[in-house]
Amino acid sequence: MKTIVATDQAPQAIGPYSQAVKANGFLFLSGQIPLDPVTGQLVYGGVAMQTRQSLVNIKAVLAKEGLTLENVVKTTVFLHDMNDFAAMNTVYAEFFPAEPPARSTVQVARLPKDAAVEIEVVAVY
Repeated sequence: MKTIVATDQAPQAIGPYSQAVKANGFLFLSGQIPLDPVTGQLVYGGVAMQTRQSLVNIKAVLAKEGLTLENVVKTTVFLHDMNDFAAMNTVYAEFFPAEPPARSTVQVARLPKDAAVEIEVVAVY
């Protein structure tokens, strides 16, 4: 059994996918790019600002299920440019200050809407 999870506090899906899917004690969040949930527009200002918005969006989807970033067990960070790793990492550390989840970070050729970063997470209930 699976349950689709959605909130208007985070950007709506821009394709045929769900914001998140709940299954077997896990919450699988689709990758979040730095879209402003009100305007639907990409947040500009560099990878630090975009990382912050992506994580704020993730927090909103988690909150819909009564979860927090402390429930996150795995993240995957997709960067358009690995030279942005340090700036992304500084902001990321603010959101996961203690006992951070497992993480993979990869550079990709292109992200939706030409974002600099996309972050997906898996959380446990």
